[in-house]
Amino acid sequence: MPPLNTWILAARPATLTAAAAPVVVGTACAYAAGGFALGPALAALLGAFWIQIGTNFANDVFDHEKGADGPNRLGPTRAVASGLLSAAQMRRGMIVAFALATACGGYLAAVAGWPVVAIGVASVIAGIAYTGGPWPLGYHGLGDVFVMAFFGFVAVCGTAYVQAGYVPALAWWLAVPVGALSTAILVVNNLRDRAGDAAAGKRTLAVRLGRRAAIGEYVLLLALAFAVPALLVAAGASPWLLLPVATAPVAAALARRVESSEGAGLNPLLGATAKLLLVHSALLAVGVVLG
Repeated sequence: MPPLNTWILAARPATLTAAAAPVVVGTACAYAAGGFALGPALAALLGAFWIQIGTNFANDVFDHEKGADGPNRLGPTRAVASGLLSAAQMRRGMIVAFALATACGGYLAAVAGWPVVAIGVASVIAGIAYTGGPWPLGYHGLGDVFVMAFFGFVAVCGTAYVQAGYVPALAWWLAVPVGALSTAILVVNNLRDRAGDAAAGKRTLAVRLGRRAAIGEYVLLLALAFAVPALLVAAGASPWLLLPVATAPVAAALARRVESSEGAGLNPLLGATAKLLLVHSALLAVGVVLG
């Protein structure tokens, strides 16, 4: 049995902010709608964590088998490529992670009904299909769409639904900034790996459109995260929704650093963008509750 710290490495804890952020915002939307429920909120959080971990395990093994994690990899250590775990062990870990996510989903389905089953099945399939299967999404430039859809709309609106029993209009709107910043994390990753991805036949948007376009996408996603709350306030929503503007200087600094960095120099900006997502989302949630 591999040691626990090997599994923790493979789970990529730094990426779990992308799982937590939409649940925090979705729970705030449920609270504002008068539907906050602690049990479903915690189950949604745990389920999101296990889906993220299962997806990370799937990416680890499938990217290795497709040659995307070669010896010249610029990112953090991958467990299968480095020999810390075998492909078979990683596959078993992936199955366990998705099984634990399914257990959380079973409770949520009992609380909120059949739509949760559809959400859970789609999330697991997408997590595997991102790098696995006969037509992996990430290898055909659809990773950005996948992240925006599942880490934005599905996660935020799904979290609000299992608590409130419906999706408040505010949840649809606030799924956009959460999904945009989650996608920005992926853009940094793909920008860093574009040379190796191109060699392995992984046609991400950064590979298809080039470095300048990827940087432009990153800046656009950050701008979108701040534009949506501002538009809501301009339309009459509570000014408390502007709390995330406090992170705008951090976002501007990140955009400049992404533009001037290359290769392994982008590694610190992955974690920094994930932290921006978490803080921005936390402030957004506070704004919703106070409003």
